Amino acid sequence: MTETVLTLLEQTAQRLPEKTAFVEEDGSISYADFTRLCQSIGSGLLALQAEGRPVAVYLEKGIACLAAMLGVAYSGNFYTVIDTHMPPARVQSIFCTLEPAAVLTDAAHAQAAQDFLGGAQLVLFEELCRSACNTQALAQVRSRMLDTDPLYVLFTSGSTGVPKGAVVCHRSVLDYARWVERAFHITQETVFASQTPFYFSMSVLDIFTTLCSGATLCIPPKSYFSFPVKLLEYLEEHQVNTIYWVPSALGLIARLKALDYQRPSSLHTILFAGEVMPVKWLNIWRAHYPQALFANLYGPTETTDICAYYVVDRPFREEEPLPIGRACDHCGLLVLDESGAPAALGERGELCVRGSFLALGYYGMPDKTAESFVQNPLNHSYPERVYRTGDLVYFNARGELMYAGRKDYQIKHMGYRIELGEIEAAFSACEGVDTCACLYDAGRDKLVLVYQGNAASKELLSVAKGKLPPYMLPGIVLQTSRMPYNANGKLDRKWLSAHYREIDGSCNHV
Repeated sequence: MTETVLTLLEQTAQRLPEKTAFVEEDGSISYADFTRLCQSIGSGLLALQAEGRPVAVYLEKGIACLAAMLGVAYSGNFYTVIDTHMPPARVQSIFCTLEPAAVLTDAAHAQAAQDFLGGAQLVLFEELCRSACNTQALAQVRSRMLDTDPLYVLFTSGSTGVPKGAVVCHRSVLDYARWVERAFHITQETVFASQTPFYFSMSVLDIFTTLCSGATLCIPPKSYFSFPVKLLEYLEEHQVNTIYWVPSALGLIARLKALDYQRPSSLHTILFAGEVMPVKWLNIWRAHYPQALFANLYGPTETTDICAYYVVDRPFREEEPLPIGRACDHCGLLVLDESGAPAALGERGELCVRGSFLALGYYGMPDKTAESFVQNPLNHSYPERVYRTGDLVYFNARGELMYAGRKDYQIKHMGYRIELGEIEAAFSACEGVDTCACLYDAGRDKLVLVYQGNAASKELLSVAKGKLPPYMLPGIVLQTSRMPYNANGKLDRKWLSAHYREIDGSCNHV
């Protein structure tokens, strides 16, 4: 039988049937019970007679959502998790591309699902749970499955405003989960605490490494991430020892000095990804956990989740950027200049990725797929796809890969090419800045810095003059009491770009 992610679940359930697999606010479930639940859901979905089609999962984050995801896989289909708080217009935009065979939801969300159902069939979680497990039919479906079949389609924002759905197959997730297990010593003793939504690629690490290793995945209430001490008390109560969070979540805890009041005693592995980690916040965490493993993970959704990583192995000054390190197993990293040739040591180039972590492409978007998943320009002998990330990187003198911003964050101002990320790094290191974002208003030809913190804007500009050349100093500096974050916990730059003029407290600099 072909190996799929269902193999991971079944092998672990056979090895550790009574071990707790997932924990949520309302209870927990063992590996054996979770497997039976997934198989019941898969058996119920066979009535769709739509093998090989997408099924939208419209459920709150929790055990039910996880069971629905794996249940869809058992039925021979692939899933797309839809945010239950997403505006209906965006859901409809996704559905125009996805055209799902069904929407799997529960009674609490059935009415809302009717607004965008279209031609999809509505199936209720409560009813599927009561389905008898049809072992023979599930086995027949499994006999037709390949490891290159899609497991899920994860939609990300598109540059044109139309969401793009990255199609990721079983093999990519298998290779990724096993790499994580080896690289970070994940075992059945590992206890994760999930931070990211299940429709965000970072959740792939938590979920499938748990299934691979026999670990336990705890799902804290979302509200706890707004109350750091309460969140840390949760980690202590559940003896969480491993977290994989966005830097914004870690930064909030560091900024409010929550670790001074509650320090989870079991924590020994702290992984982060999704955005740049300010070193000032990392250093606070490292001071509280000097023996812990810290790692900066990097990768786009199109590489399953991650393609490069750096285990923090030395001290960093607050103004120093963290490396993104080196390639994961099963990944090849190419740094290419504008001509498609390898960039020289220290020279910035676009990062391109090859290997088994790569997504199959974008669902229903052959033109977008052909634009981003291209023939390896260094291989003229046989077909080999690479993914163009759009990220600019370079190798430092230690041979570590350094992130230098997005190609689309590189702007031209006063005749100079400028990386907005470089400006952000300089201001992030300033005392009194909790977090910041640099924008470019092309219509006004002005650099705009928005920051949260207690530093005075004029003082910041004075400090920045000693770090940045004049053409990189923001023309507008705005202090805000609260930075906007999207549902994934990442800084919402699109919202800031559209609404920064509504923020009071600007300091114009000539």
